Amino acid sequence: MISRTNIVPVFVFAVASFATFAPLKDAIAAQQAAAPATTAAPTPNPAEVAAASPDALRLLKLMDTDENGKISHAEYMAFMEAEFQRLDLNHDGELDLKELEKSKLAVAHHGGTRR
Repeated sequence: MISRTNIVPVFVFAVASFATFAPLKDAIAAQQAAAPATTAAPTPNPAEVAAASPDALRLLKLMDTDENGKISHAEYMAFMEAEFQRLDLNHDGELDLKELEKSKLAVAHHGGTRR
């Protein structure tokens, strides 16, 4: 049985989960609407899928609208455009510090040298 003291963390978790995944759903819908219609494409190589990181697979699922196992320039740009529109809260065509802070985006450094 869930007590009154336990319901608050459950509610907070549910709201946070919805807030995290709802924008992704919008980004996917916008990307799919912007992508040109194509015929059925081959699925990704199972060995490559098994070797990929969970983050890479998540990105592939979000951006690969023709489901060929690769992200084209057009797919990437459509995804980034949808993300920019989602982050641009005041719709002025620019992302300011407030919008970036609210976005919860993080910079990841994976080693190696910068170009």
